[in-house]
Amino acid sequence: MPRVKKIEKKEDKKHRKKKVPVQAVRGMNDILPPEQFIWDYILEKARKLCNDFGFGRIETPILEHTELFYRGVGQITDIVEKEMYTFETQGKDAVSLRPEGTAGVARAYIENGMSKWSQPVKLFYEGPMFRYEKPQAGRYRQHHQFGAEIFGDECSAVDAQIIYLAWKIFQKIGIKNTTIQVNSIGCSECRPVYKKLLVDYYEMKINKLCLDCKRRLSENPLRLLDCKEEKCMQVASSAPQIIDHLCEGCHDHFKNVLEFLDELEISYVLNSSLVRGLDYYTKTVFEIWEDGVEGAQTSLGGGGRYNDLIRTLGGEDTPAVGFSFGIERAVERLLSSGFHLEQKIRKDVFLVQLGNMARKKILRLFDKLIDSNIVAGESLGRGSIKSQLRMANRYNSKLALIIGQKEALDDTVIIRDMESGMQEVVTMECIVQEVKKRLKA
Repeated sequence: MPRVKKIEKKEDKKHRKKKVPVQAVRGMNDILPPEQFIWDYILEKARKLCNDFGFGRIETPILEHTELFYRGVGQITDIVEKEMYTFETQGKDAVSLRPEGTAGVARAYIENGMSKWSQPVKLFYEGPMFRYEKPQAGRYRQHHQFGAEIFGDECSAVDAQIIYLAWKIFQKIGIKNTTIQVNSIGCSECRPVYKKLLVDYYEMKINKLCLDCKRRLSENPLRLLDCKEEKCMQVASSAPQIIDHLCEGCHDHFKNVLEFLDELEISYVLNSSLVRGLDYYTKTVFEIWEDGVEGAQTSLGGGGRYNDLIRTLGGEDTPAVGFSFGIERAVERLLSSGFHLEQKIRKDVFLVQLGNMARKKILRLFDKLIDSNIVAGESLGRGSIKSQLRMANRYNSKLALIIGQKEALDDTVIIRDMESGMQEVVTMECIVQEVKKRLKA
């Protein structure tokens, strides 16, 4: 028995000496109260617009079967090949933390029989996504997206509507200096012909390509146009443009999309190199870029049409279009532009106490006020009435409700008008009614 105690002490000592990491996992950041004001501001604007446009909110699980992303996003994509957090459960199921939102929403559309609902079905979502990539400004390994999807409508006007919704959200939150980049990447009928032309062109330039693009040439040639390496961008600038090789249906669809955007008076730029990084896209693709101070442009969000995704995941043929944007990136852009959100927290009344007996009365009074929908503040740990009144001023409270030892014994409350300084004693029984009357005045 003594030997066991000795071993336990030795282990405890070893544990105390061991340095236990206390910082967040790299690429996964805390969102502190001051930042939450801007997050709430962005989400409130986006939610309101989606509600105005007739979208309903959906929440899907953070964890999905890995097969969903293999089939939906595409195995030969950076997300699936390099960036997913994938593991095996105790039941030997391969699951992944979701790297993006559309595949999960499409799965929910099929699984919950939404094809039987009145079409189109409009859904919006928000929440964390996970990608194992190098953290950078506005992009983290755990990041948050807001997105909207429309299922069951092939009309090109719906493409224009989703682009308009995305553009309008950034206008509403205060990021106005933006450009819409738009392209069509065709469909299963015309894209194979274009891919062959693209491969033939790049094979003649193969010595000028980066290692990733040499691999993409055989696996996913459209991604060659999306490479950000300088030498690859130079090669891409002279590559055949898919817009010149669209079939009649894709050509007419894209032409109509642009005409609808013209009608909405939204300026756009045709970008023949824009393909997006996910395999499910067909026809229209777009991104919203912020114009930089020195002419540089950064993508804030994007999306497009994905008519084959529902069928790929086992559902019926269902046209669909959507977009998403990163909330962290939007917050970062607002802050870098000098955006300031007035962070006034208002408490209608502030409860002030002196002594333990008064604290007990304050706790009961606080409960009564909350039940009466009166926004109340308190600081139970502070003993000085003066410091508590300073807090009442900081919270812009109209009234302070003060209970000291005498008031606690008499079951009364002192009501103090914070603007005039006038005070009056009111019984505890009448306090809620009196507060309501004064707040309305």
